[in-house]
Amino acid sequence: MDALSDILRVARLSGGVFLNAEFSAPWCMIGQMSAEHCAPFLGAAVNLIPYHYVVDGELYIAEPNQQGQQVSSGDVVLFPRNDLYLMGSDVSLPPVSAASVIVPDGDKMVQTVLHGGGGDAVHMVCGFLGCDSGLINPIVSTLPSAMILKVEETPAADWIRSTFQYAAYEVASGRTGSTAVLSKLSELLFVEAVRQYVQSIPEGQTGWLAGLRDPAVSKALALMHADMVRGWSVDELGREVGISRSGLAERFTRVIGVAPMHYLTDWRLQVAAQKLRDSGDSLGRIAEQVGYESEAAFSRAFKKKFGAAPATWRRVGNVGAPA
Repeated sequence: MDALSDILRVARLSGGVFLNAEFSAPWCMIGQMSAEHCAPFLGAAVNLIPYHYVVDGELYIAEPNQQGQQVSSGDVVLFPRNDLYLMGSDVSLPPVSAASVIVPDGDKMVQTVLHGGGGDAVHMVCGFLGCDSGLINPIVSTLPSAMILKVEETPAADWIRSTFQYAAYEVASGRTGSTAVLSKLSELLFVEAVRQYVQSIPEGQTGWLAGLRDPAVSKALALMHADMVRGWSVDELGREVGISRSGLAERFTRVIGVAPMHYLTDWRLQVAAQKLRDSGDSLGRIAEQVGYESEAAFSRAFKKKFGAAPATWRRVGNVGAPA
C-alpha cells in the first residue's frame, strides 16, 4: 500500500453535505465551517475540510485582504485547514457572515440558501470532510490554505461532473439518498485534489507530500506504511530502496523534516492513539498491533509524545492531547 492511501485509510475520511446554495450578484460572504454544523453528522469533533462544488456560474475566493481567485462551473474549492475565507461575486464588497445566510431547517442534512442582489447567479453544493487531525496532519500541514480542483483535469471528470449534477438536482428536490452519494463523492474529490497538488509540486520543495515525488523517500514511506509492525532500521530501508543508509537518512530528513525512524515512531503512536479511542483492545494488544514488543515500552513512548499514559489518555478522552 502506498503511504498516501494508508494515511487516508487510517484517518477514515467521512463526508457530509450541509448546503445547497444559490447566490446572486452582488454578494460577498466570509466564514469557516463550525463544528456545531457538523456535529449531528460526524459526532465527536474532528478536523474539518470544507469544500464547495460549483454546479453553475462563477465566483471569487480570497483570504481576507488578499486578491481573489476565480472559481468556475465544474470546479471544486477545498479548504484543507478550514481557514477563514471570503467568497463572492466581488470579494472587495463588505462581507456578511456565512452563519447569517444559513437558515437551520431542523435536523436535515442539507440546508438551502438563497442570497444576493438578484444579478448573475451561481449555484453550489457545499460539504465537508471529517477526519482524524493527528493522522491526516502530514498531508494537511503541507497543503495550501485553499485548493481549486479542476474536475475536468481528473481521470474521473465525466463521472464526477454527472454525479454531482444529478445529486444536486436530487438535493434541491428533497429526495432521499442523494446525500449518501455526495458524501462518498466528497472523499473522492479530496483524494483527487491531493493527487493533482502532488503533481504540481516544484522540484526542491520539502514536506510530506513532496516526499511522494522523491523515488527513494516515497518508497521508504510506502515500506513503513505497508508494514509498520516490522522492526525496520535505516540500514534495512536503504537496502530495500536501493541507496546507502546515509543517503536515505539525508534525503528523508531533508525532504520530510524528520529522520526515518522518528517518522515511523510518530506514525505508530498516532495509529495507537486512534485505536485507544476507537477500540476496546487491551494496551498490550494495541502495543503489538503498532510494532512494540512490550506494553511497557509502548507506554513510555506514548507518554513522551502525548503527555499521558495510554490508559489515562483513553479514560479522559484525549482532550487537549497534542497531535
